[in-house]
Amino acid sequence: MGMNVGQGSGSGEPEVMMDINTTPLIDVMLVLLIMLIITIPAQLHSVNLDMPVSKPPTKKVDPVVIKIDVDANSVINWNGKPLATRADLDLKLQEATKMDPQPELHLRSHAKAKYEAVAAVMANAQRLGLNKLGIVGSEQFVN
Repeated sequence: MGMNVGQGSGSGEPEVMMDINTTPLIDVMLVLLIMLIITIPAQLHSVNLDMPVSKPPTKKVDPVVIKIDVDANSVINWNGKPLATRADLDLKLQEATKMDPQPELHLRSHAKAKYEAVAAVMANAQRLGLNKLGIVGSEQFVN
């Protein structure tokens, strides 16, 4: 280290020092840097997630399917067995309303069947509260 002692001009007065002393400034900056490093929380390389706990899916129960066919003579068949009267249809539909879960009704009509017979089946099912009704085999009516 060197020290400026003056030029030796003989006047006896030291020269005014024009440089700022940076040592205290550096000391304060180092203290602030250390405090900043200490106060920053440690970085984790993982993300913690609270995932919901799922229940295993319940076993899917296949619905009961009841096939109602209306043939060319407007005779109503319940699962392949002909019904004699509309009262028999009502009794079968009432039995179906008591089943749990509600069965699916698949209604298939012949192209030559009367509209009255098909509409009566749909109206009775709706009146009794059977709302799972599907019309099957309607592709025959396209042409």
